[in-house]
Order: sequence, then structure tokens, then C-alpha cells
Amino acid sequence: MNDSLTPPPEAYEQPVYAVFRVLVGLLFFQHGAQKLLGLFGGVDGSGATASLTSMYGVAGVVELLGGLLIALGVLTRVVAIVTAGQMAVAQYLQHLPEGLVPIQNGGELGLLYIAAFLALIAYGSGRYSLDALLFDRDSATESRVSVSS
Repeated sequence: MNDSLTPPPEAYEQPVYAVFRVLVGLLFFQHGAQKLLGLFGGVDGSGATASLTSMYGVAGVVELLGGLLIALGVLTRVVAIVTAGQMAVAQYLQHLPEGLVPIQNGGELGLLYIAAFLALIAYGSGRYSLDALLFDRDSATESRVSVSS
């Protein structure tokens, strides 16, 4: 059955992917803002910040800058490799010592971020990004998102 009022799935791919990329970036940015700027309760609930020379501070820099770049769609693949790596290190150092099961060791959010960053690595910045705007690439074909079979 052909419904002429329903646009083809391709019409949704890039806008939906842009929303995904922006949300992932902004949420990740908030983690960095919490660690470095003391926002959202800071690192201890009272607005404290992490030292830039600590691993927590370095993670905050990656989260703050990486989240912003991903949300804007700037060098998304490169940044997503770095952020996925950071989350993998966090899983190994922080969560795995608490047990193997993510729901018990508190690592489920980190694993979701890793999955999101893998998608960003695979598909890049997309059509609605600063990369596409500034570098005038054919982002629609370069980073085509398709889940159709």
C-alpha cells in the first residue's frame, strides 16, 4: 500500500541522525561541565570541580570539548574515537573492578555512550553539521544513515 502522504524513510534519516548526534554531544558535554565547571552539583554534589591534573579532570576536558564538538558536528569521527576510548578506559578502571555485569557495576551508561560513539564513528557528522557547512562536503552520501534492508 502506497501512502502518498508519508515521505519515504530517506527523508527522515539525516534529520533524525542530527538529533541523535546533538543529543549525544550535549549529554556528554554535561558530564564535562559537571567535572570542570562544578555545574549540576559538581563532582561531589556541592559544586566542587576536578583538578585538571587528575584522571577525572582529564576525563572532564574530553567530555566538555568532545561533547561540544560532537553536538556541533565538527570532526565527529575523530572526536568519537577519542571519546569512545575514554569511555572504554573508564569501564576498565572504574566499573569492571566492581563486577562484570554493567547494571551492577554502574557501567551501563558508559556502554551506551560507547555504542553511540561507534555509530558516530561509522556515520560521521552528517548533513546537518558544521563539517558539512564549512567544508561543503557531500555529507548526504558520505555519511548516509540507513537502516532499511
